[in-house]
Amino acid sequence: MLSRAAQPVRFARERAPLLASHGPLFNGQPVAMAIDPDARYPDARSHRLKLGLLLPATNTSSEHEIWTLLVRNRQLPAMDGIGVHATGVVTPDPRIGNAVELAAYRDQFLAGLEAAVPQALLAVPDHLILGMSLEHILSGLDAVQAPAERLVARSSLPVTAWHDAADAALRAVNARRIALITPFDPAGNANARRMFTELGHEVVADFGFACATARHVAHVPDWAKEQAILQHLVPPGASVDAVVQCGTNMSLIDVAERLEPRLGIPIISINAALLWHALRANGISAALAGGGILLSHS
Repeated sequence: MLSRAAQPVRFARERAPLLASHGPLFNGQPVAMAIDPDARYPDARSHRLKLGLLLPATNTSSEHEIWTLLVRNRQLPAMDGIGVHATGVVTPDPRIGNAVELAAYRDQFLAGLEAAVPQALLAVPDHLILGMSLEHILSGLDAVQAPAERLVARSSLPVTAWHDAADAALRAVNARRIALITPFDPAGNANARRMFTELGHEVVADFGFACATARHVAHVPDWAKEQAILQHLVPPGASVDAVVQCGTNMSLIDVAERLEPRLGIPIISINAALLWHALRANGISAALAGGGILLSHS
């Protein structure tokens, strides 16, 4: 747990904005303004829900996709006042090209996550999203769950983690037989297969791009993702209930939008699923556009 001094003051108990004793100034002189010093004014941009997003510092896709979905649906009343505050988890050497590099990356990420939590809490979020496919670096559901459980204990906040979001998403769309698309190598895909199997789903196929660095995951082109899905994961006649994407730095929401009508099955993109789970956990069930079939489910 954080020390008492490091723990943020929750907004419900906080006078905000807390002003200096002399109050607002005009040209250096105090002026009268009707800001009640004892009131609790909401965050101007995140007054409905403030999401804290913890993600590898090399990740350039996850925050972008989540904000894209929020902006695409900004006309919905339920989306007014939802904000995302991202905190990077430092991983100085993001190479993941072999078992030795992946083990080093695992240790970096888990240590970096511990260091990032106090930074994320400085923004006083209401809910945390762990923007990382932990099954890439950890084997077995128990191992994957442990960092998320530590995050809950350390922050005293609800946490959306991928294993929970994925399981809830697949149950929402009534999918059991799934195909995985990932940026992982064979070991990472084996871990992903194990996690989904332990969650009670049947993995019938997997495709991994075997990216050699975490940073370059974002550079896999959309046409290659489409080819992997259409030619390998869901060829004509395949018996698949849903395609599931792992790897938060590999964007997929636009690919899902294009291919779902053609395939007639859900494509669960990880960042859309993380946002969907966090919104539903906070009682926000509005159907969202631009993120695939899942986001229409309450």
